[in-house]
Amino acid sequence: MTAYLIAQLTVTDPEDFGRYRDAVTGLVARSGGRYLVRGGATQCLEGDWAASRMVIIAFDSVEQARRFYDSAEYQEILPLRLKASEGVVVLAEGSGPD
Repeated sequence: MTAYLIAQLTVTDPEDFGRYRDAVTGLVARSGGRYLVRGGATQCLEGDWAASRMVIIAFDSVEQARRFYDSAEYQEILPLRLKASEGVVVLAEGSGPD
């Protein structure tokens, strides 16, 4: 079942965030992830929206997404994102076949 890593971020240090973005791109691909949304324009249609950047990455399974997130390679670059942005990251399981 498809799983999604969803990040809602406000970038506070564009230079360091750029270094993180450059480092994570290849890692996502090597881990089997596919970017569905990556920092494009957003429009809030209901409620409050404080984040300026949204990222959605699809993985074939929750386990594959966790392997990516928990990997030594990702954990090595994670401090760059934490230093350069504020926000939340969630792992969501996709729905099954209809």
